[in-house]
Amino acid sequence: MENAASRLADVRANIAKVCKPARREPAEVTLIAVSKTHDAPEIQPLIDAGQRVFGENRVQEAQAKWPALRAAHPDIELHLIGQLQSNKAEEAVALFDAIHSLDRPSLLTALAKAMDKAGRRVPCFVQVNIGDEAQKGGCPLADLPAFLEAVRAADVPLAGLMCIPPADTEAAPFFALLAKLAADHGLTGLSMGMSGDYETAVMLGATHIRVGTALFGSRG
Repeated sequence: MENAASRLADVRANIAKVCKPARREPAEVTLIAVSKTHDAPEIQPLIDAGQRVFGENRVQEAQAKWPALRAAHPDIELHLIGQLQSNKAEEAVALFDAIHSLDRPSLLTALAKAMDKAGRRVPCFVQVNIGDEAQKGGCPLADLPAFLEAVRAADVPLAGLMCIPPADTEAAPFFALLAKLAADHGLTGLSMGMSGDYETAVMLGATHIRVGTALFGSRG
C-alpha cells in the first residue's frame, strides 16, 4: 500500500510541477494508471490510494478482472488504450468508459453499430500514426481530416487525438505535432505520454497520460 501510495503521490507531484511553467492546472490532466498484465491484488493498493482511472490493452483481460473491482468501486473509470479488433467492438462498448485506439473506418463502423445497439455513446480518441510507422496502428496523417469527418458523421463522441511516438526518439516533436493537429481540427483532448515521457507530454498539452511502470513499479 505504502509503495503504491508513494508512487502515485510522486507522479501527481511531477504533473503539478510541470503544469506550473506550462501555465496549466493539474486538474486538466487525467492520469490513467495502465493496469494491463497486473491482477486485482496488484491494482487494489492504487485504488486504496485514491486512483480512479485505469487503462487496459485488451478487452478479454479487462473482462476477467474489472467487473469485481468495479462492483466494489463504482466510481472507477476504465479506458481501453490498446488496439481494438472490430469483432470486439460490442464488448468494448459494454465495458469501457473511453476508447483511445479508434484508427480505421472498419472499426468506426463496428463501434457506431455497437453503440447504437447498447444505447450508450462511448467517447473515442482517434489514434494517429504520428511517426508514419508501417508496423504501428493509427490513422495515417494524410487520412486524418476525412476520418475525423467520418467519426463526427457516425455520431461517435470524439474525445480528441491519441499517439504513441516512435520508440527511442525524442517524443516532444511528435507531441507538438499531435497538439497542432488537434487544434487544427477543433479538438481539445490529447492522449499522449507514458511513464518515460509524460512530463514532456503535459508540458505540450496532454489531457490524458497513460502511466504504467511509474505507478506499478517495474517487473522484477
